[in-house]
Amino acid sequence: MTFEQINTDLKNKIYKQVYFLMGDEPFFIDKITNYIHKNVLTEAEKAFNLSVVYGKDTDIRDLINTARRFPMMSNYHVVILKEAQEIKNIDTLIYYVEKPLKSTILVVNYKYDTIDKRKKLYKALDRDKDVVIFESKKLYDSQIPKWIDSFLLQKGYSIEPKSAMLLSEYLGNDLSKIVNELEKLTIVLPENTKINSEHIEKNIGISKDFNVFELQNAIANKNILKANRIINYFAKNQKQHNIIPTISALFNFFTKILQYHFVKDKSQRNVAATIGVSPYFVKDYSLAARNYNAKKTVQTISLLREYDMKSKGVDNVSTAPGELLRELIYKIMH
Repeated sequence: MTFEQINTDLKNKIYKQVYFLMGDEPFFIDKITNYIHKNVLTEAEKAFNLSVVYGKDTDIRDLINTARRFPMMSNYHVVILKEAQEIKNIDTLIYYVEKPLKSTILVVNYKYDTIDKRKKLYKALDRDKDVVIFESKKLYDSQIPKWIDSFLLQKGYSIEPKSAMLLSEYLGNDLSKIVNELEKLTIVLPENTKINSEHIEKNIGISKDFNVFELQNAIANKNILKANRIINYFAKNQKQHNIIPTISALFNFFTKILQYHFVKDKSQRNVAATIGVSPYFVKDYSLAARNYNAKKTVQTISLLREYDMKSKGVDNVSTAPGELLRELIYKIMH
């Protein structure tokens, strides 16, 4: 089942007997778990019918015994196992999964990992219609702007494509971190606001003029003066603008430029789908491709790899990050 399907069922009070939530992205696991924790039982029912245990502090046999306990003055007994990846002999859970108690809702948080799909436990979970097995996967960087847009629409807000990209470049793909920052905006801005870079700068602190996204634009446009201003700002603010994620962002940018060069159908929709960007940004890649032919793009990608290693201390003993970035951008733009 998808996160959206699980969420819809929970809101409609359609509950399953076991929720096995696993994977690398904790955000969706926490959202499902917290909803069940807060909404299945009333506050009065929780005193006797809510059990929250942790993998490193419990035994699988004790967990099964807890799950087999009948509720008191309630329709359900909710059992939540957090940090399930820490529990020993998780495969033993199969003895409960094969005969779950109908009045128990067992929620298993198996974060940052997945169980072996070849083993009996997974197969038992997968074939039972009263069991939800959900794999929470990390979103790709290219999916984050669209996810930000969707999240805000559900809250009654919209966001400019450029601003969604700015947040994505600055915050990465940690959804919990992104949501924390977006909620700051929804608290201070009235509903139906279209969020722009000024809102982000004022409330989150990301400069609308000095950021990786603007650096990419300066490089794409061959605007040497603007690029140098941004580099100087980064050099003075290395805590907020570390060279390693900056190079990573530029590497992704030039990789997409290279992809653009070899796309035969250069219609906006096809380019956007092929290289994985919003149609809004296709014109930027078109301009960059005119300024950086395929040969130069390949050379730039090679430079980015070289300076990524240097930024991590390989073949570099004394050059400061700010100077490394200046060297790199000079070589890219000349």
